[in-house]
Amino acid sequence: MFLPLMGHLRVGRETGRPRTRPDAVRGDKAYSSRAIRSHLRGRGIKAVIPEPDDQKGHRKRRGSRGGRPVGLDAADYRNRNVIERGYCRIKQWRGLATRYDKLAVIYRAAVVLNTVIAWTKPLSDTP
Repeated sequence: MFLPLMGHLRVGRETGRPRTRPDAVRGDKAYSSRAIRSHLRGRGIKAVIPEPDDQKGHRKRRGSRGGRPVGLDAADYRNRNVIERGYCRIKQWRGLATRYDKLAVIYRAAVVLNTVIAWTKPLSDTP
């Protein structure tokens, strides 16, 4: 699921076409796989993903053949809560939280609609 998502990623700019390569990717321990890390490394994207305890144990058991520990920018990882709060706002819609939609296109349309409503709400609340 992660790799197709990265294929659709666009980071807007003030002028010109959007970038397809972000500066960094923040994720939780579930995204700490060898495939994801190698994909990000190959594209020159900084991975801000902590290493799970079981992977640390496997690496330490292998000794010098286990490789180096994963580098983690702890200050950058603390900012991940902004993303989590955004997901919590999206999941306030019951249909999005329970994923009733069978087609990914319909589900994505509901997410976009939710985002547009959330974006326009502060504009209409101003006196």
